[in-house]
Amino acid sequence: MSKQTASNINALCREKIKRIKILLLDVDGVLTDGRIILDDSGKETKSFDVKDGHGIKLILRSGIRVGFITSRRSAVVSKRAGELGIEYVYQGAINKLEAFDDIIKKNHFKEADAAFIGDDLVDIPVLKRAGFAACVSDAVDEVKEVADYIASNPGGRGAVREVCDFILKAQDKWSEVTKRYFI
Repeated sequence: MSKQTASNINALCREKIKRIKILLLDVDGVLTDGRIILDDSGKETKSFDVKDGHGIKLILRSGIRVGFITSRRSAVVSKRAGELGIEYVYQGAINKLEAFDDIIKKNHFKEADAAFIGDDLVDIPVLKRAGFAACVSDAVDEVKEVADYIASNPGGRGAVREVCDFILKAQDKWSEVTKRYFI
């Protein structure tokens, strides 16, 4: 299948998106630009895009659940997840597929009900199993090969928002979740 962007999305891809009940995200390289910043005392910081955060809030407002699956552990990720109201946060998930399977099982979902956004090799097993597989524009080539959709934006710079908006519009939920802004 040729890789999809918002401007050339095909009917099959739209049908996949319509089933989505949960959006799962990698963190480093997806919600962030992938850089890990350590200060002299060893304190870790990450930079998150506020528009990505708002996209997540819009998705949540629509009734779609959201979760983070990351192979690293970071207090910053827990803090950001709390700010956004993220229901599922799996840190230290060396095998991301186990976390994915756990979330699917706990919610009585089918794999087709889940979307996943990734950027690197460790994400490929989940991308292959998720109903809708997306990646950031600066993902590694191997991830782009398995993704249904390649965002036009890089990780940490609006790719998550782009995918959130795309899902909401494809599910005809956009007008409802944004109506408060167009009064």
